[in-house]
Amino acid sequence: MSTSGTGERSYRLVITTAGSEEQARALAEALVERRLAACVSIVTGACSVFRWQGKITEEDEKLLVIKTRQDRFEPLRAAIRELHSYEVPEILALPVEDGDADYLGWIDRCLDSEE
Repeated sequence: MSTSGTGERSYRLVITTAGSEEQARALAEALVERRLAACVSIVTGACSVFRWQGKITEEDEKLLVIKTRQDRFEPLRAAIRELHSYEVPEILALPVEDGDADYLGWIDRCLDSEE
């Protein structure tokens, strides 16, 4: 199954962060419930160091790895912005160059099915 986006479906990994376990789970559940993501993996133990409002800041965060397709990215981005507590949430989409056909098919079924 091709992921190139040339007439076939194009898959994405989208990453964002959350400041708490509760927010990470709420975001993950909402994205899967809305069929914007097939799966969201929550990775604990992330430490982010960044510049915010002129100061270097360090925060413990949860990393969310979101499995989706390109055609779901814009509504997914809107949902993260709607639900997130951060003024400027991290939203980065990475193209999937290749993947297991069975797994990519499962993503399609999760995003497209009405079950």
